[in-house]
Amino acid sequence: MTARVIVLAGPSGAGKSRLAERLHRAHGWPTLRLDDFYRDADEPGLPLIAEGPNAGIVDWDDPATWRRDDAVAALRSLCRTGVADLPVYSISESRATGTQHLDLRGATRFCAEGIFAAEVVEQCRREGLLEAAYCITQHPLLTFWRRLARDLREHRKPPLVLVRRGLALARAQRRVVRRATAAGCRVATGEQAFTELGGPEDDHALAG
Repeated sequence: MTARVIVLAGPSGAGKSRLAERLHRAHGWPTLRLDDFYRDADEPGLPLIAEGPNAGIVDWDDPATWRRDDAVAALRSLCRTGVADLPVYSISESRATGTQHLDLRGATRFCAEGIFAAEVVEQCRREGLLEAAYCITQHPLLTFWRRLARDLREHRKPPLVLVRRGLALARAQRRVVRRATAAGCRVATGEQAFTELGGPEDDHALAG
């Protein structure tokens, strides 16, 4: 085995990417963005939101919008060979826009983060690929505002859709955390996980 993966699951906007960035700075651990394995919006059979103000649009918070098997294959390749060819996905366009080559360059650990990250934990554990699995979480209100600010800044979707989705996700946050815990993730703030993974005590630039 060349490397092992640290899975960072949890609600959208909870600080998974911030934690991965801090771990990269502290240890040089690369990051696999699991959200790049989303399906294209024009694929047939994608799940739709059934009710509420966003009824009729694709439910991007449903794991059926995501290519789990392809994500696991990429994790397997990185752990066993140190390299993998990955999609590049545009959230604003809801489609893959290219490919990228990820090379661990000798790193023995790497992070895999995304809103569906908990879906890969059990498979990684069975195959001996898993180093650790965390569900990163914080207060739902803080998560809501950080997520909304990020999504508006990146023009991910129309503003009204983002606000409505953000409110729905805030209500669903406890369910997301329970699901990650059931999959074997340890619940922690970004700061707690950073410390447990051996981060330097004076690094607080991107806490949480």
